Amino acid sequence: MKRGKPPASVRATAIRMLARREYGRAEMTQRLERRGAEPEEVASVLDDLQQLGLLSDSRYAHSLVTQMTGRYAKRAIVHAMKERSVDADAVAEVDPELSGIDDAADASALLDRRFPDPPANDREKARQVRFLQSRGYSFALILRLIRERSSARASTDETG
Repeated sequence: MKRGKPPASVRATAIRMLARREYGRAEMTQRLERRGAEPEEVASVLDDLQQLGLLSDSRYAHSLVTQMTGRYAKRAIVHAMKERSVDADAVAEVDPELSGIDDAADASALLDRRFPDPPANDREKARQVRFLQSRGYSFALILRLIRERSSARASTDETG
């Protein structure tokens, strides 16, 4: 006869989850309640963890910015934070970090890494546009970058 492990306490589960990565309060609440924990108990445990400094929306927001910078546009990062219900104060706290992001440089570097060659035809151009749009970059910026890459290719073809 097999014995299952006794169910872990909500506190132990939350600490174990936080040991792996940062979570925002809203995301942690959702995950714990999905596991069957009572909402009142979850709120109490998360209050305690916040007081101990183990759970922090601010740290989570910084973590998201660090993780997504260079791969996603500023607006995609802000959207991800709003989607994950990060506290508005925490989003405001990372605003200086977001202001330091240069979308044009990041998109150009990303495009160069993913597609080393400028688009050879309309199909390839559409692929590159879709890729950058999926990362949250503006259509105007994308078209400017692709136009610059295409003109650079044309001038290389003429000289070479």
